[in-house]
Amino acid sequence: MISLTVTAVVFGVVFLAELPDKTALAGLVLGTRYRASYVFAGVAAAFALHVVLAVAAGSVLTLLPQQIVQALTGVLFLGGAAVLLLRKGEDEEEVRKPENQSFWKVSGAGFMLILVAEFGDLTQIMTANLAARYDDPLSVGLGAVLALWAVAGIGIVGGKALMKKVPLRLITQIAALVMLALGLWSLWEAVTG
Repeated sequence: MISLTVTAVVFGVVFLAELPDKTALAGLVLGTRYRASYVFAGVAAAFALHVVLAVAAGSVLTLLPQQIVQALTGVLFLGGAAVLLLRKGEDEEEVRKPENQSFWKVSGAGFMLILVAEFGDLTQIMTANLAARYDDPLSVGLGAVLALWAVAGIGIVGGKALMKKVPLRLITQIAALVMLALGLWSLWEAVTG
């Protein structure tokens, strides 16, 4: 059974953390050069694979005693908040242009770009933390993949307009504050539990 509350919390946290990420900019660049649906297909498949790996890693963490999981989750969330607050603005990465506009070339380029760029990324680690925290792999996986797909869609289709209206610094600060709150809550539960 899927928990809409867990799905919504995960969606919000992952969405805010991923929006200012370099992969949103890479999706924007690919989306301006190629057919958006082809780019999205490749990017969406790569994000789905990353979420499956992250949820599996987080599910393994649930085998540990609950207090240890809460303390570890809290520390990792606090680390994620620190990374978001301390990182500098990221430059657009150079994206190679496939030789032609075929579905397989374009979606393959999007898939490989995201697969490599997102491996071990903050949102993948955050998804593993959330899977461990909530012990609800389906809800966490659904929330994370929908958030990543939403960011990819925004980046591919309307990224330029959004980035002009909403400062990335503000989005990053909001994501960091949410992660800070989740980290402190997890540590509180570890100490009082």
